[in-house]
Amino acid sequence: MLLKRLRFTLDMIKFEHSIFALPFALTGALLAFREGGYQTGEIWGKLAWIVVAMVGARSAAMAFNRLVDARIDAKNPRTSTRHLPAGQLSEGFAWAFVAGASAVFFLAAWRLNPLCLLLAPVALGIVFFYSFTKRFTAFSHLVLGFSLGIAPAAAWIAVRGSLDARILWLTAAVTFWTAGFDVIYSCQDYEFDRAEGLFSVPRALGIAGALRVAMAMHTMMIVCLLALVYGLHLGGLAMAGVAAIAALLIYEHSLVKATDLSRVNAAFFTMNGYVSVLFFIFWAADIFLLKPGA
Repeated sequence: MLLKRLRFTLDMIKFEHSIFALPFALTGALLAFREGGYQTGEIWGKLAWIVVAMVGARSAAMAFNRLVDARIDAKNPRTSTRHLPAGQLSEGFAWAFVAGASAVFFLAAWRLNPLCLLLAPVALGIVFFYSFTKRFTAFSHLVLGFSLGIAPAAAWIAVRGSLDARILWLTAAVTFWTAGFDVIYSCQDYEFDRAEGLFSVPRALGIAGALRVAMAMHTMMIVCLLALVYGLHLGGLAMAGVAAIAALLIYEHSLVKATDLSRVNAAFFTMNGYVSVLFFIFWAADIFLLKPGA
C-alpha cells in the first residue's frame, strides 16, 4: 500500500519532469563557480543541496497545483483521471506532501547560505502563485516560466551568496522557454478554457496565434542565451549548445500545427527534455574545459 501511494505521488507531481529545470539550475551554479574560481572538491556539496532544494520546491509546487486545480481537473476530460479527481490520493495526503516537500526545500536553503534561507519564502510564494493565475490572466504562461526561471539565479546565489545581474539572462531564457512550451501544451485545452472562462494565450489568440507566440518566445530564449554567452565570455562549446537548442526548438515547432495537435506530447515531453539535457552538457563542458575568456 505504501509503495502504491508513493508511486501515485511521484506520478502526481510528474517527478521525472524535474529534468526540465534542474539542468538550468545546475548550469547557473557552475557558472557561479566559474566566475568565482573554484576547487573541484567545493562543488559537490553545494550541487547536492541545490538539487535537494530544486526537487523540494518543484514537488511542493506541483502538489499544490494539483490541489488548487482539482475541481477544474475533474471537469476536463484530459485531466479527469489525475490522482486527486480520481480519488487515488486524498486531499489531506496531498496537503501533507506539500508541507513535507516545503520543509525539505527550507532545510536545503538553510544549508546553502543565509540569503537563500531569507529568499526561500519568496521563491515558494512565486511557484505557488502560478496555480491561481489561469483564473485571471493570459500571462499565466510567463508566470510559470518565471517560476522555473528563478532556479538558475537561485543557484548562483546558493554558490556566491549574492546575485550577479548577468545570470538574469539565464532566468529570462528559461522563462521564455518554459512559457513557450506551456503555450503549446495548453493548446490542447482551448475548447475547455473557453467553456470554463479560464485564461490562456490559445483562448485569447486562437491556436494558430498561440503557436506564433510560442515561436516568438523561443526566439527570445535564444537571444537571451546569446546575451549570456557574451556577458560571461563563454566559449565555442556554449555557442554550439545554443545552436543545438535552436535546432531542437525548430524541430519542436514543426511537430505541432494549428490543425493537428496529435504530437503535442512529443513536442512537450521528449523535445524539451533533450533541450535541457543538451544545454547542460554543452555548457558544463564549456565551463570545465575552457578557461574564462577563451
